[in-house]
Amino acid sequence: MNVLLSAAFVLCWSSGFIGAKLGAGSANAVTVLMWRFLPLALVLALVSALVARASWRGLTARDVLRQTVIGALSQSGYLLTVYAAIQLGVSSGTTALIDGTQPLVAGALAGPLLRQYVSRRQWLGLWLGISGVAVVTLADASAVHGVPPWAYAVPFVGMLSLVAATFLESRTRTPVAPSVAMTVHCATSAVVFTALAAAFGATAPPAEGSFWLAVGWLVVLSTFGGYGLYWLVLRRSGVTRVNTLMFLMAPVTAIWGALMFGEPFGLQTGLGLALALVAVLVVHRGERPVTTRGSSGRSAAPAPVDERAVQGGR
Repeated sequence: MNVLLSAAFVLCWSSGFIGAKLGAGSANAVTVLMWRFLPLALVLALVSALVARASWRGLTARDVLRQTVIGALSQSGYLLTVYAAIQLGVSSGTTALIDGTQPLVAGALAGPLLRQYVSRRQWLGLWLGISGVAVVTLADASAVHGVPPWAYAVPFVGMLSLVAATFLESRTRTPVAPSVAMTVHCATSAVVFTALAAAFGATAPPAEGSFWLAVGWLVVLSTFGGYGLYWLVLRRSGVTRVNTLMFLMAPVTAIWGALMFGEPFGLQTGLGLALALVAVLVVHRGERPVTTRGSSGRSAAPAPVDERAVQGGR
């Protein structure tokens, strides 16, 4: 995988947590998310109608519905929990680390859900990753006052939402162009967040320039950069490499948040981040070729465990 593409993905994905922090200071989470996705969805729909119509050929209503569900899980559900956690006071670095355990959880669930072998080393990596999350979370909770304890569970919900979307994507038989997937996902998010903002009476954007700075930051860097590059890198290079990059998000975000917002970054935070990085090394060293069986009883082609956790359906 191209080094520049990898670096761009890490920075752009991490920028989403920083942008959420920027937006949290000027408006409600659903207000920021509504204005992030509503204009974007309209632009993408127009581009699809005028330029990318060929990408939609061959897709059925069922294919579009599946992408709608994937978008609701991987974008709407995931982002809502990230923004809510940060608005509740959870640091951007802690939120990024909790969300960054997604590859470990997906790898662990590959066994019971996809009938794939998960080694003891991979289970060890999962527990190391969880330990790192616990260490950083405790450090964050002790350094920041006024954050309800249950707020630290909110990012876990978003992480599980992304895991669910990953497994649903793994069972997608029809290839879907990244431009089509992004259009459907953003349109889904626009509908979801507009409905939520209307329900809470939070559709009106604030007058502060910082709000529109946060929205522009999120659209350009996070949506087109982070979210777009996530699926691009996933399809070009596979989930194993994406997983490795995902574990770089937490340290990058923690350092970025400390420099930009003065968020806590002490010895305990560094130890927790180190445990998370060790966890991914343990998991990837524990990969082995596996053979899965379908309903016909015939063996499928060997593939790494977590590679097929995302791409087994294609």
